[in-house]
Amino acid sequence: MAENGARKSRGETRRRIQEVALDLFAEQGYEKTSLREIAEVLQVTKPAIYYHFQSKEEILLSIFQNLGRPVADAIAWGEVQPRTLETKRELLRRYGAALDATVPLFRFMQENEATLRGLEVGREFKDQMTVIGGLLSDPGSSLAAQLQCMGALLTLHFGTFALPHFEGSDEEKREALLSIATEMVERAHGPQD
Repeated sequence: MAENGARKSRGETRRRIQEVALDLFAEQGYEKTSLREIAEVLQVTKPAIYYHFQSKEEILLSIFQNLGRPVADAIAWGEVQPRTLETKRELLRRYGAALDATVPLFRFMQENEATLRGLEVGREFKDQMTVIGGLLSDPGSSLAAQLQCMGALLTLHFGTFALPHFEGSDEEKREALLSIATEMVERAHGPQD
């Protein structure tokens, strides 16, 4: 029983490190945030941080893996589905929902885009976008159709940053954004049979 409590406490500490690090990374930038600052906010020592993570990049990668799990789940689902328009619509819906759940991470990624290019997290995100774009477009489709499908994904990303500036309920705004992205994929898919 005591071991289970210690494991839960370690998991809670790890989660708190991730939360504080993401807040600091978003607020002042990844490069300008040190492990010492993360430790100070948490009121722990740097060795306590090192017990859980060996570096800032390892913290960021763990954040990406945890918060990015819904995106990975959407990809895994899409990879085993038939390439129908209905599957593409559902993949967009799932991806949009995953983005809603990871808004802090995507805001951080937008603010730290240059830094992320050289980190594993940036490469993983780019790979995920490429896979989803491929799942939304048909094999052998035109360049314009492929770009429309990628544009649909970017439209959903745009919403994570821009929707707060528009009037309407959160639900109305998300539905409008999903509708626009879906129309783009439908146009790329071509006429219905």
